[in-house]
Formats: sequence, C-alpha cells, structure tokens
Amino acid sequence: MKKIALTLVAVSALGLAACGGNEATTNVATDAENAINQANSDLANAQDAATNMLDAAANQVDQAGDAVENATDAASAATDAALENATK
Repeated sequence: MKKIALTLVAVSALGLAACGGNEATTNVATDAENAINQANSDLANAQDAATNMLDAAANQVDQAGDAVENATDAASAATDAALENATK
C-alpha cells in the first residue's frame, strides 16, 4: 500500500515537472523520487532485519531442542547406570 501511494506521488510530481518545467517543480519531483527511493530502501532493510530475527529465533529454538535432547540422553544414561549398579 505504501509503495502504491509513493508511486502516485512520484507520478504526480513527475507530471508537474513535465508540465511546468520550472526549477521548483523539478525540485519537487526530485524530492519525491528521493523519498520513494529512501522508503524502498527502508522497506528492504526492515525485511532483512525481520528475516534475520526469524532466523535467530529459529536457531535459538533449535539450540533449546538440542539442549533438551542432551539432557534427556544424560538422564537416561544416568538411570541406566544406576539400574545396572543396583542389580549388581
């Protein structure tokens, strides 16, 4: 939605620049284009940050699962050792 609005602003500004041909109108068009480029860059950066955060969260979940598995294995080994010692 944001991209559509920014595109409409850019098209309007460029239309004014084409009609008017004066420096002020050209500056408005340039400023609008710069704002759109910055907004697109910000959007890309936000998407990258969100992807990185999701990857980090997935890694933490993986590590937590590994820790639980290791704890379960250790508990099983300890139980097996205790049972083996108890039956001797």
